[in-house]
Amino acid sequence: MTTSVSPDLRWIWRGTRVPLAILALIFLAGLALVLSRGEQSVGALEPGSYEPGGSHALAKLLKDQGVDVRTARTVDEASQAMDGVDGATLLVTGPDLVPAGRLAVLRDRAAHLVLVEPKPEILREAVPSVRFDGTAAVSVRDPGCTIGAAVAAGRVSLGGSKYRTSAEGARQCYLDGGAGTLVQVSDAARTITVLGGSRPLTNNALADEGNAALALRLLGQHQRLVWYLPSTDDPALAADKRPFSELIPDGWKYGAVQVGVAVLLLALWRARRLGPVVAEPLPIVVRAAETAEGRARLYRKAGASAHAAETLREASRARLRTLLGLSRDTEAAALVESISTRTGRAGAEIGGVLYGPPPADDAALVRLAEELDLVEREVGRS
Repeated sequence: MTTSVSPDLRWIWRGTRVPLAILALIFLAGLALVLSRGEQSVGALEPGSYEPGGSHALAKLLKDQGVDVRTARTVDEASQAMDGVDGATLLVTGPDLVPAGRLAVLRDRAAHLVLVEPKPEILREAVPSVRFDGTAAVSVRDPGCTIGAAVAAGRVSLGGSKYRTSAEGARQCYLDGGAGTLVQVSDAARTITVLGGSRPLTNNALADEGNAALALRLLGQHQRLVWYLPSTDDPALAADKRPFSELIPDGWKYGAVQVGVAVLLLALWRARRLGPVVAEPLPIVVRAAETAEGRARLYRKAGASAHAAETLREASRARLRTLLGLSRDTEAAALVESISTRTGRAGAEIGGVLYGPPPADDAALVRLAEELDLVEREVGRS
């Protein structure tokens, strides 16, 4: 009676059930963690992003204070989000991506417009009284102005871009070389705030200095905050998009045509010079016998009779193993015994022919070749 020692299904289950249970527990815990955190997004100043550059912490604080935060990614969504309220704050995180001519329309609908690090062309459209004045390093700065949000927040970490304005009622805060990294322009209809950098709005820096107080006071002034994150996927940008062919200067197109004509003429010129295909015979045909004779002359000239003898013996042994049906790795004793049995000749004689000492001269080499040939013929006849 024999007992099987190979693992069966029950033995495999007993060995793997604990690791499988641990893996299932880890998977379920990760799934529960993801579901508990709700919908998330990634990217700079994203209100749903938990990344250092995201703004989930600020959006959560604003919602806790009763501010209705609406996220918009297109011009139409931003416009619709401002419907139904008397006044709303519009935060534009990337003003440079807003379709041309549409930012002024959004500005007229908002009670408070906050632009994060706008470029000069955006300033000319949205707030012409403010001009770009260079860049500023991010550092901790004092307010140095009378804007209520800045005075209440005190020192904040701000930088990036700086701006100047000479408009009546405009104020510059957190100065750098006489220019402000926060500028606010107000009139009877609305307030426009130009923020030189996004650091006070990010998760990573919200708790530093007075960043949280400044962000909450700037963005929480009205019941609704429209958080507009412009993107290149906005359908409103379709009118501004042009095919690649229109972006190529006319001079480049003319040059490409000239190069094409030159390449075509060169191809025609070279094709005429090459002419038709001509078949040529091989220069020489070398017969196998000539190759063998040439190799033999080299052996003779070098006096390599021992090497030539071993070459003849190895070739003869290979042919004999094939005739006898033996494998290539058959040992010498087995080969000699098999040949001796077939031919009836003594094993010592056969061994001397196939594995004996090298010949002393050319005459001995010739005799060895004849003996090898004789052994092969005898085995073949048997």
